[in-house]
Amino acid sequence: MPKRITAPKLPAPRVLRGTVFITRQAHFNSAHRLVNPLKDQQWNEAKFGPCSNPHWHGHNYVLEVTVAGQPDPESGYVIDLSELKRIIHLAVVDKCDHRNLNEQVDFLRGINPSTENLVIAFWQEIEPLIHSGRLHSVKLYETPRNFAEYRGPDPH
Repeated sequence: MPKRITAPKLPAPRVLRGTVFITRQAHFNSAHRLVNPLKDQQWNEAKFGPCSNPHWHGHNYVLEVTVAGQPDPESGYVIDLSELKRIIHLAVVDKCDHRNLNEQVDFLRGINPSTENLVIAFWQEIEPLIHSGRLHSVKLYETPRNFAEYRGPDPH
């Protein structure tokens, strides 16, 4: 009977300790209008300029979502990036891409869709879906030079 050869038992891979911030980027295109319906068009034009155009305007948005946490001892991941991609698309991109943010996105209904308001609303949609690590920030680029970042509710 031939002698069985067994592979040597390998030690578990080391996972280093430390808080890591992992970011996934997504892109979507949307139209919107900045408007305070309690004010007249003259006030809205003075406050928001061309962004208050009654016929809308659009952006090629870049959304960055960052999750913080310790790497998992088995995988080395804070969060699987394919899972983070799925969450971002489910919560935001699939609902906002090629839509009018003022009229076609239920979770934005009644909200003036400034970049500041959008990052807060996006956080509220994404955060309950994060089950590995913790949501650290939501950053939204309206243009390459204009963006807003939200890091969660202020502690009370």
